[in-house]
Amino acid sequence: MKVVILAGGFGTRISEESQFKPKPMIEIGGQPILWHIMKLYSHYGYNEFVICAGYKQHMIKEYFADYFLHTSDVTFDFTSGRNEMTVHYNNSEPWKVTVVDTGLNTMTGGRIKRIQPYIGNEPFMLTYGDGVCDVDIAKLVEFHQQHGKLATLTAVIQKQQKGILDIEESGTVKSFREKQANDGAAINAGFMVLQPEVFDYLQDGDATVFETKPLEKLVHEGQLMSYRHTGFWQCMDTAREKEMLEKLWASGQAPWKVWAD
Repeated sequence: MKVVILAGGFGTRISEESQFKPKPMIEIGGQPILWHIMKLYSHYGYNEFVICAGYKQHMIKEYFADYFLHTSDVTFDFTSGRNEMTVHYNNSEPWKVTVVDTGLNTMTGGRIKRIQPYIGNEPFMLTYGDGVCDVDIAKLVEFHQQHGKLATLTAVIQKQQKGILDIEESGTVKSFREKQANDGAAINAGFMVLQPEVFDYLQDGDATVFETKPLEKLVHEGQLMSYRHTGFWQCMDTAREKEMLEKLWASGQAPWKVWAD
């Protein structure tokens, strides 16, 4: 099962840093938050990624192009008049990464629709490139496979302005509404599992906002389920949130770091 990560946003609320790099490339502990998200999935054995890039997408491509070199011990030998490179040791990941330029101003649903050729007729996972979590991916996938509906999203309880969910005791999502006043309701934390039929709900081209009409239609048809996560989740929308994540990582107690060094 492939993992799709939405990484095309501007991130204008974080700081001046986002003027020079895509939001998912802003670093926590010396690595982009995108890397942290990928490490979580990789811990559970999911190593094939499709990155929906947009703003300054070349920086994401260059990061992965140089990743092997940057994680290796290397000798450059110029003594024979040639530029010879010997790799002695590397700590690279077992990843297959497809970076797709999904457009500068494309909305979330439009970005997902654009990567359909890379997914095919298979279920896939989807999340945002700006939030870290300690959700058990294996249990999330198992939950999705058991209920048989088209879509599952991870729900957390936080006082933040995110997509608000009304959830039945069984886990069925009864309503979905976009950002409103903080009310402590369950919110959409991303970390979704989707059947390929979800692509049929993305019919408005690049202007499709996944979190409005498509999710609302899935709710109306009883096809959206929630996986309740009671552990850690945090997005990185502001400089204050970035600083908080940095402090957690520096302390050695980052809750989302479920993988071994």
